[in-house]
Amino acid sequence: MMAPMCTRIFWNENPIAQVVARTIDWEISDEPDLWVLPRGIARHGDAGDGSATWISRYGSVSASGWRAGTGEGVNERGLAAHALYLGAAGYEPPDDRPTVSNVMWTQYVLDHFATVAEALEGLAAVRIVPMRIHDQDMPLHLALEDATGDCAIVEMLDGAPVVHHGREHNVMANDPTYDEQLANLRRYRGFGGDEPVPGDIVSAERFVRASYFLRHLPEPADELEAVAGVIGLGRNVSIPQGAPDNRFETYPTWWLSATDLTNRVFYFQHTRTPNVIWLALDELDFAEGAAILSLNPRDTSLVGDVRDRLAPAELPFGVA
Repeated sequence: MMAPMCTRIFWNENPIAQVVARTIDWEISDEPDLWVLPRGIARHGDAGDGSATWISRYGSVSASGWRAGTGEGVNERGLAAHALYLGAAGYEPPDDRPTVSNVMWTQYVLDHFATVAEALEGLAAVRIVPMRIHDQDMPLHLALEDATGDCAIVEMLDGAPVVHHGREHNVMANDPTYDEQLANLRRYRGFGGDEPVPGDIVSAERFVRASYFLRHLPEPADELEAVAGVIGLGRNVSIPQGAPDNRFETYPTWWLSATDLTNRVFYFQHTRTPNVIWLALDELDFAEGAAILSLNPRDTSLVGDVRDRLAPAELPFGVA
């Protein structure tokens, strides 16, 4: 199996709403499920001996892959986190800190922190370790955003965390590393170079295209136009089902999420249905002791607000 490809785009330079979109592109579907997770859940880092344990401080809405970990989500304070593939990742060597698997990295952030700055400080207390999922190594990097427009990218490279923190770090793709992506971006028109905007599906060209069109989004009239803006950018860097490529296996986009951090609404579209669904976090019960709820977003009958389609479920990963 080849490496997955994904893109994340954060529109934090409009006066209406802080909104972020991400795609997941893979050789096969990651069979996503959506989860509504209340405060007070006893969690586990799923990293073997020495794993961290904790009690979730904040409720969240998240998306899991293969019911094995959290790749995407937003918590009730408006902090979002997204794990994307990075083949260049090289994790920290063993030490005395408790461990969290990289497929629980996102959920650890959502459970603990209200802002990007809090998350960057708090993550130093644990060591992130790579785990295999679905019989594949899963090296990842992490994107963070909050309702103030702050954002960060965290990469584990050569045994140490490399952090890019600031509002300007609003696009992320896959390999090469973020520093190399920025260097490549400077070759293109509008960013210091002469080359035209590229149209390929490889990570470096998706990064350029997302960065370019993000600069040219018109100011939205309301929060729905803001969300529609990042969804449009997500579709611009998506790969249709069945699209051929001569260099490696075809990697279609399986789903696209968009999150309004200002108004705390999570949107999701599986690409094999034309319908967009959403959950407004302010209308969900995150109180300690509330039921854990889940939903299969691949159900083609779903459309619009799906709060009433959620059902109680047993969380199959990261439970202490």
